[in-house]
Amino acid sequence: MKAASFAYVRPATLDDVLAELAGGDGKVLAGGQSLVPVLAMRLGRPATLVDINSVEGLDGLARDGDVVRVGATVRQRTLERSPLAAAVPLLPLALPFVGHRELRSRGTVCGSLAHADPAAELPAVACCLGATLEVAGPDGRRRVPAEEFFVGAMSTGAGPEDVLIGAEFPIAGAGEGHGFAEIARRHGDFALAGVATRVRVDGDGAVQQARLTGFGISDRPVTRDVTELLRSAGPRRAEPDLRAATAELAAEIVDTGGDAHGSTGYRRRLFAVLAARELQKAHRRALPTATEDPS
Repeated sequence: MKAASFAYVRPATLDDVLAELAGGDGKVLAGGQSLVPVLAMRLGRPATLVDINSVEGLDGLARDGDVVRVGATVRQRTLERSPLAAAVPLLPLALPFVGHRELRSRGTVCGSLAHADPAAELPAVACCLGATLEVAGPDGRRRVPAEEFFVGAMSTGAGPEDVLIGAEFPIAGAGEGHGFAEIARRHGDFALAGVATRVRVDGDGAVQQARLTGFGISDRPVTRDVTELLRSAGPRRAEPDLRAATAELAAEIVDTGGDAHGSTGYRRRLFAVLAARELQKAHRRALPTATEDPS
């Protein structure tokens, strides 16, 4: 199929972007790696595509205090290769799983967040880290916590006249470790199940906080505080000791329906295994004597 007819504009300022979006019949174009297939299948028929790539300032990528700020037109591959990504270790762990290198060279970080596919990696990373998203609209700018931004499958807190202009990812502190993994039929396919984890320990190695976000398992990323779960696994936090607890968690939060690629039960088993493994890795990486894990 081919896209239905549409008008195309390329504004030079954010005010002009918002003016073009007024009325709610426009759609923002940044990288286009999610939008163009939607148009081609005629799942979306916007009257106007509003290309934001010429808007000054939206291509910014910088460290700002205790966050790394990513502008709306920053490509995924740009962030993946930037030294700044090392300050947010969960990003370089997750970005290689986003599609293929060629797609990441064009697709944007904020575009993936705005698309809000429930099997996408970057929304899960944003939720696990407690990222903040900046949205501009007719009533001005507002900052939205990532967990509040995603409200359903392909659905966010941004309205049809809004545009996501940036995302702020917290920089990792001392005693913080991360884990990320997903299972897909082929690399670059949508995840059948995936997890992002973050663990913080004190100077003695005691667990202070643990967070886990699952994706591909519901209609949006699902985040849980799993501090007590990790503490209850014993001093070694071995993967088998975590598995029973993560299986219980899977039964609670994995609610996506089965399909040709896997049943709900299968996805629960995948999630339980991945969650136990990546919590263990995150804890190990957070310890004061941690060394790089080759796996």
